[in-house]
Amino acid sequence: MTVRPTETLRGGPRRGRVRRRGRAVPLPLLVPALAGLAFLLLPLIALLLRTPWSTLPEQLTSPGVWQALRLSLVCATAATGLSLLLGVPLAWLLARTDFPGRGLVRALVTLPLVLPPVVGGVALLLALGRNGVVGQWLDDWFGITLPFTTAGVVIAETFVAMPFLVISVEGTLRAADPRFEEAATTLGASRFTAFRRVTLPLIAPGVAAGAVLAWARALGEFGATITFAGNFPGRTQTMPLAVYLALQNDPAAAIALSLVLLAVSIAVLAGLRDRWMTAS
Repeated sequence: MTVRPTETLRGGPRRGRVRRRGRAVPLPLLVPALAGLAFLLLPLIALLLRTPWSTLPEQLTSPGVWQALRLSLVCATAATGLSLLLGVPLAWLLARTDFPGRGLVRALVTLPLVLPPVVGGVALLLALGRNGVVGQWLDDWFGITLPFTTAGVVIAETFVAMPFLVISVEGTLRAADPRFEEAATTLGASRFTAFRRVTLPLIAPGVAAGAVLAWARALGEFGATITFAGNFPGRTQTMPLAVYLALQNDPAAAIALSLVLLAVSIAVLAGLRDRWMTAS
């Protein structure tokens, strides 16, 4: 018995591209799925429809809006840099070392992801405020006061944004082959040199993705910022805080700022589409 090249055994692997047939979606699933999609898209569509496009350039170039935008960009970038400085080594510690209580440490690192931002701001006040556990010593010894300052904005944004970076980098480190790092150490390189020259280039895409997520989260931070740093124009008033304040006095400016934040969010998703939204 001869088998033709075009024939395949039933159940065996097939060569070439296999086309999927469209599957009919059950109505009990289709209706709530479309309702959920409409629920998520309707507010965004309403924002676009109510945007004062004719006066948008004037709104975006007004002193208050530009001030909040500039402060948000500066603080979010500084928070991302601080997250990289502290978060990458922390991710390496969680991924590459085994120590007692590592699971608990990982849970504590990810806690700000689920902690209400206002609670995070209160915790920062209790820790770094003038009468805080550490803040009182910073004030007495070095004259450093963090609450209600621009530095306080950076601290609050770092607190809520760094877990995104740590999770992304730790996942990338776990996927990377540690034998390259071990081979470098057997050739005489120190652990830090092996990390800097071998591991870091391997995980660079994961670090970049985590940095972008942290930057976007820091840019949109509201609760911890207003609790720990306050809402002072030109000093601590970021874009989310300016949106909240403008809703009471100048709704057009609030819409303009919201549109900027929406554009940034879309840009972040577009930049990460190859990593987080791969099509199968």
